[in-house]
This record gives sequence, C-alpha cells and structure tokens, in this order.
Amino acid sequence: MKTELVRDTSNSAETPGENSRHATPAQLVAAFSSGRDCLLKLFAAYRDALGADMRVNMSPELNLPLWEMGHIAWFEEYWIARNPLRAQGIHADHAAMENLRTASCLPNADARYDSSNVAHATRWQLVLPSADETLAYLAQVRERTLALLHEMVIMPARNNDDALYFFRLALFHEAMHREAWIYMAQTLGIALDDSLNLSPMRPPNLPTDDCLIDAGRWRLGSTNTGFVFDNELCAHEVDVAAFAIDRAAVTWQRYLPFFEAGGYTNPQWWSGEGWEWRQQQTLPRYLRRNGSQWQRYTFGQWLDLDLHLPAMNLTRHEAQAWCQWAGRRLPSEAEWEMAACTRTASEFFWGEVWEWTSSAFAPYADFAPHPYRDYSMPWFDGRPVLRGASLATDLVMRHPRYRNFFPAERNDIFSGFRSCAI
Repeated sequence: MKTELVRDTSNSAETPGENSRHATPAQLVAAFSSGRDCLLKLFAAYRDALGADMRVNMSPELNLPLWEMGHIAWFEEYWIARNPLRAQGIHADHAAMENLRTASCLPNADARYDSSNVAHATRWQLVLPSADETLAYLAQVRERTLALLHEMVIMPARNNDDALYFFRLALFHEAMHREAWIYMAQTLGIALDDSLNLSPMRPPNLPTDDCLIDAGRWRLGSTNTGFVFDNELCAHEVDVAAFAIDRAAVTWQRYLPFFEAGGYTNPQWWSGEGWEWRQQQTLPRYLRRNGSQWQRYTFGQWLDLDLHLPAMNLTRHEAQAWCQWAGRRLPSEAEWEMAACTRTASEFFWGEVWEWTSSAFAPYADFAPHPYRDYSMPWFDGRPVLRGASLATDLVMRHPRYRNFFPAERNDIFSGFRSCAI
C-alpha cells in the first residue's frame, strides 16, 4: 500500500528565516544594516576585552578576531562587487568567474582572507591590518554592496533569485560568523551587550510528554525557490516510520541525573569514540559544583544553573551516552525535519540549541555544489548533522530545513539535543 506524502503545515513562508531566503533588494538593505549593527557591537566587546591587536591563542575552536572581521568583508566583496557574473547566481560558470574577478580594494586581501586557501593555523602568522583599518575595509565593501542593491531597488525588472543569490549568500555568511563571534566570546569569557538577547526562552506550560508523529512519506530537503543552500537541494521522498519525539530539547533537569548516576565514569553508556573523548573531560563543559549548587560559566561569570533551561555545550558523544542511559535515541534528520515542519511550536519547540541528530552529513542524491564550493563539499566526511538553531542564531538563519554540521566532539557551539522513544 502506498503511504501518503505528509504535508508541510509549518507556515514557514511566514517565518523570518523563510522570508530572508526570498528577501527583496530593499529588505536586504535593512537586513544588512541590522546585522552589521550587531557585528560592530561584538567587535567593540572583543576590542575592549582583548586590546588593540585583539590577539588570542591559537585553537581549533577560535579564529583571530581581526582575521574573522577581515574575512567577513573579503567574502562579501569577493562574491558581490568583485564578481562580474554575480547576476547569474548559481548558474555562473566557476572558471569564468575566477578569470573575470576584479581586484580587491584592499591590497593582498586574497592572500590574507581566502579561507579556502589560507589554512586555519596559518592565520596566526599573517600580518593583518589594524582594527581601524579592518573596520574601514568592512565599511568600504558594504558601501559598494549597498550601492549595487540600491540600483536593483530602482530597477526591479532585473531582480530575480539568480541576481539576488550572492547578496543573500553574503547576508547569511555574515550571520553565521556573528554566531561564531558569540560562541567564541563564551569560550574566551568575554562579556557581551545585554541587547543581544542571549538567554534561551521557551513557551510557558510547554507539555513534557512526547510528540507523536504518524508514519508517512516525507519530502526531505528544499526545492529550488528563493535562496537554498546547496546541501539542502535534491529534495526527495523518504519513508518515515511512526515515532515519538521530545517536544523540546532535553533540559539540565533531565540531563544531570545521568551525571549524578555515574554516567561519566561508566563506559557502558558510551560509544568507543565517545569514551575516548570522555577521558579528556570529566564534566559537561562550562559547568561546576559550588556546594550542592550547579553553576554555569556564562560569558565570563559563574551563575547558578537554571535546571529548566536546555542542556547545552554538549558533544554528540554526550547526547548519545545520555540516550543510551535513558533508553532513548537521537532522531534522524528526516524525523527532526518532519516534526518541525508538521507541528506547531507548542507541539514541537525548537531554536534554543543546535540539536544533534543520528544522521551523517552527506550529500543528497544528485548533489551539485554551488559557486562557493567549499561551503558543503569538503565536509561530507561522516560528521553528524545538527538541526534547529541556537540562542545565538540570527533570525535570518532560522529555518526548519537548514542543515548544520560539526564534528561530534565540538562543545564550544551552543549544541544540545532532543530524544526519541525506542
């Protein structure tokens, strides 16, 4: 018997994340302005905390703040002002783009900020422009971007998804890096402006029982309308068995009994890879005991832990170990997407933490990379998919079909999980 295709009832067209994927030139101007205000607040906080040169010790979790800011400007300039084929969007020929690309307004910009060719460790050895020079480069690039967008505002006949593709890409790229600035601030203990609203919030009286999802066929992935990330394309139908899933991410109140029961000292709950990781860390990151009270390190200060908040800064190893202990399991990304797109927020609430899934980050069938070829293609290496969004994720990025991906041992990002019944 053929199973009926489950309908998407999420009204995603009304969400900021979906709207940003269809943003008009005028809407892009406003979004660029709002995002830049936030980025400059973050930059100021880092500058106050770290001093004029903004140096930090080399770490796989960190980027040099001055390099990060220069890279944001470089990326925008590289794909917009310096790209004569930008109006062709994803259809632009890669070789032709590279051959026709114009020079940067900043000397040696490519040699400094091209993340595809400047290895992470190398960035600490570069001679970078000063903070003021970097801000000037950022402003100069943005001025050119806005001028091009204003041309499109007054000539709407030229506007289509292809013509707007690289502008939307630059908007999302900067939003991703702003989130990185926030979780790097947590790592470095840098206090951030209260106006950034970095406190997790969930609806009051959210039910605590499982959300039940009937079996059905689900169209996994996105269709090619508006802006779509390349790893979401090639939407395809998958059969999904009936499942029961947490209505929201697992809280500290549910997670910490695993620790109290000796979960971090018992290898039976851990995968081999997970137990190897656990040997290096004996507590969930950013947590400590102060007498009988749990405390969490939050942007430079220790605060009493609110047990009703989602457990966060957890590795996928910790999420899997808790599930093994609790007799639960992680959802697949198809299950997560199906629940997010077919249930209301009161039934399935997401957006507090990035949520680990059981799925590996892999291309959908017939995957083809977009012009920014290093966005997805180098990372199809078995690392897991995370779904949702975190407290640090800009509204323009929040979309139920967005696929995030990090190595399983990362816990500097605001990552948590929800579970399914077995």
